[in-house]
Amino acid sequence: MLKGIDPLLTPELLKLLAEMGHDDVLVLADANFTAMSLGAGKPVLRLSGHGMVRTAQAVISLLPLAADVDHPVAYMQVSGTEAPYRSGLQREVLDLLTPHLLPHQQAEPVERYAFYDRVRQAYAIVVTGELQPFGNIILRKGVISENLRP
Repeated sequence: MLKGIDPLLTPELLKLLAEMGHDDVLVLADANFTAMSLGAGKPVLRLSGHGMVRTAQAVISLLPLAADVDHPVAYMQVSGTEAPYRSGLQREVLDLLTPHLLPHQQAEPVERYAFYDRVRQAYAIVVTGELQPFGNIILRKGVISENLRP
């Protein structure tokens, strides 16, 4: 345990977050997500006893979101629906993440199979214990920096 760090963040997850670089992508996946096949060769961590909202809350406490893209957050669009539809779980998670977005940014809905394609390019996947279907989120890492020196 460390002071000031959410206890949900395991040593393995802390290491993974610290190793990620600018524009690397982290997938927060529900319990039914096909993480092992889509994430073949990538780190896949499990937080089986925790839901998506709690996991997103812990991760966003340390992970800066990318400032140089319009959509640093993406979510899997519920099949058979069209944007701007969001499930109750998606609304709750996005309400938590929205304060971390810049004014010109927004979360992006991504069709299920296009979401899978993005996951194949991700740095890592964190599989939660979330049982709600379509409870999958993509976070693009930003930077922690100082102003440029003249």
